[in-house]
Amino acid sequence: MKRKVIRGAMALFILLAMVITQSISVSAAASKFVTSVNTTSKVVALTFDDGADGANTNKILDILAKNNVKATFFLTGSGANNHPQYIKNIAAKGHQLGNHSYTHPDFTKLTATQMKSELDRTEALIKSLTGKTTKPIFRAPFGAVNSTVLNGVGAAGYGYTIQWNIDTIDWKGLTASQINTKVQTNIKPGSIVLMHTGAGAPGTPLALPTMISQLKAKGYKFVTVSQLLAYQNTSSNKTYTVKSGDTLYSIARTYGVTVSALAAANNITNYSLIYVGQVLIIPGTTVTPPTTTVKYTVKSGDTLYKIATMYNTTVAKIAAANNITNVNSIYVGQVLIIPTTTVTPPTTTVKYTVKSGDTLYKIATMYNTTVAKIAAANNITNVNSIYVGQVLTIPK
Repeated sequence: MKRKVIRGAMALFILLAMVITQSISVSAAASKFVTSVNTTSKVVALTFDDGADGANTNKILDILAKNNVKATFFLTGSGANNHPQYIKNIAAKGHQLGNHSYTHPDFTKLTATQMKSELDRTEALIKSLTGKTTKPIFRAPFGAVNSTVLNGVGAAGYGYTIQWNIDTIDWKGLTASQINTKVQTNIKPGSIVLMHTGAGAPGTPLALPTMISQLKAKGYKFVTVSQLLAYQNTSSNKTYTVKSGDTLYSIARTYGVTVSALAAANNITNYSLIYVGQVLIIPGTTVTPPTTTVKYTVKSGDTLYKIATMYNTTVAKIAAANNITNVNSIYVGQVLIIPTTTVTPPTTTVKYTVKSGDTLYKIATMYNTTVAKIAAANNITNVNSIYVGQVLTIPK
């Protein structure tokens, strides 16, 4: 009889434990995905991802110290194992520490348990070396994030998943000048700049002195990620109601954000599944919905999609503004009203910053010019060699 009672009690205990565990898992808040902060204050966070070698760490620390700049370092457990003294130096200099996983895997391919293991191992190691925690900020290896990752990371105690809005791609071996140009060209209040400490980014310590000097000259103050988050103006976050014909890509282009950031902010796992009437949060932007209009005269070869791309709007919006029921029925000479906040392309040249997925052909189509003209205007000899962040002159 006693054995039956004991067994029953144990079964009840296990059941309660499972219920409690499940309840905690379900109720844990998802990590907030941050690419930049919505503020009018001229603040910027310099961030450095530390990998296996961390070869330039001490050089970077010396430059930051000389310029009285505090930054944020996202640390890997493998890197901390390989160069523990570097990690201690980062903490001793007063910089913020973030978690960048232990083995640098793609988190979108991990289970929640595996994510927690990666984070917990790194946290324990960093804490043993520095006495400081990496919580509450995490940066996903490769920037690979989806709603499952945000939920898993949030459950592990990391309230913020920190992306970036300026990727220096210094790891490709860019020169100091190229790295600095990327930052100066794309800087805005609330920016998060991504750089690396490894030997594969030799241009970074060379770029930093000029980068810091020029940003200071523009009135920028350097802060850690946690300090930057305090500037977030959540009351001005924008929302957008999905309309017929919209795609995540078209909405992302309208508001100047990435599809992945838009999806993450709204816990969308399938980019193709949005519906008319759905209200989307637009992350990290102060852009207001279109309020002004311009006119465009249809030319030979034009399509509504091409025109919409040219003016950073959507086919649905142009169609609605012009009472077009068949989006394939436009004609040469037709004058269209273009609802947009941007001005018409200049009559001589414009500047365009290359984005992920761009090709010279795509850009040429967008601006109604040719690949050859863009290549000639920018001294490009290999039309397949453009890079994200490159600023191109677009000839008419």
